[in-house]
Amino acid sequence: MKKLLWLGCLSYLIIGVAHVVGGTILEQLIEYYSLTYKDGGQWIMNQFLGFLVGVLLAPSITTRIGKRGAVLLAIGILTLSEAAYSLLLPWGWMLAIAPLAGFGFGMTEAVVGAMIIDLAKNGKASAMSRLETFFGVGALLIPIAAAYLIQQNVWQVSFPILAAMSGITFVLWLTMSFGELDDQLGYIPRAAAEPDKANVAAVVPSASESSAFFGYPRKALPFLLLSALFFMIYVGMEMSFSNYLPSILIVRSGVEESSAAAALSLFWGTMVLGRLFAGVLADRMGYSRYLLIATAGASVVFVFMAVMGQLSWMLVFVALSGLFFSGIFGIALVYANELIPGMTERTTSLLVACGGLGGAIFPRVTGWFMDQYNVQSTLWYISLLVVLMLLLLAAMLVLGRREAQRGL
Repeated sequence: MKKLLWLGCLSYLIIGVAHVVGGTILEQLIEYYSLTYKDGGQWIMNQFLGFLVGVLLAPSITTRIGKRGAVLLAIGILTLSEAAYSLLLPWGWMLAIAPLAGFGFGMTEAVVGAMIIDLAKNGKASAMSRLETFFGVGALLIPIAAAYLIQQNVWQVSFPILAAMSGITFVLWLTMSFGELDDQLGYIPRAAAEPDKANVAAVVPSASESSAFFGYPRKALPFLLLSALFFMIYVGMEMSFSNYLPSILIVRSGVEESSAAAALSLFWGTMVLGRLFAGVLADRMGYSRYLLIATAGASVVFVFMAVMGQLSWMLVFVALSGLFFSGIFGIALVYANELIPGMTERTTSLLVACGGLGGAIFPRVTGWFMDQYNVQSTLWYISLLVVLMLLLLAAMLVLGRREAQRGL
């Protein structure tokens, strides 16, 4: 299990780089292709539309070719897509390649995340938090590297670096053995997936009668819907903030492009720091309490960020936002799976897919805000999204507590 977890961590590091690399060099792409922020938002949106498709198809592809086969397919597509990006083809081609890149890192995230949650016997939150930590490491390293590359006027090298890292990970998944877990990671016939439904039936005796949506009992649907909305807004907000943070700092504070890219590392640096402790904290204090404190803290930070415009305060709030956001995604994923047991792969894919939908829609809207209004309005828009997350989480926790007492 340790070898699988570490390779999963490497895969999440690659995903973290893939998520953030576009926003890190977005200003350079806009200048190179003579684009608007809305055009840049379209590129990011196309990636996340592909992400959405990859996540939604992950369970069915896993059923057909196994978990390892699905990861190999996803990382292989990601490697080829980033290699194609490296050529800096005409913008229409870049937009066409974007969904393939998104498909690659979306399916990788869904399959590896579900795999770890499913196979980790104890400390699921800690295991998921470790994956998310490496996601943050990847998202932290690429802005630092990009800042140097921008200074050297070779920012486009960011894409081949990612292609090489992804290719190495592909080879490791192809050749590495995980001992007794190898059978579970290989091809799984459709009939072998039936115990998943049996587990739900054990939780809900009348599951065959109350099943309403992809095998979920009707009682679970309100909580599932709230969770889906929460993930959609969270990922959309995080991707909007991280992709446009360099541009926000350049426009609002007049910092240099390389410094703005490096400032993104501050966000992901505190994100990584927080994720080192998020899983342990959540296991000790409870998932619901952890999520409430983290989301409430993030709401306060973003409101202050919109109010106080000085660069020094902006950097402080960027660092704090990374700390508060650090464990929200992973712990919320574990929390949802705890309340809807027996459906790990399907629930993980569905919620990550909703996150991908948010990642597709909200950065495009944010780009439109940047073009039509000022940076201050954009920050208020992102702040409102965080507050909306808090309201959704409160409803989730109330419903989750009620259903946990009755049994979903």
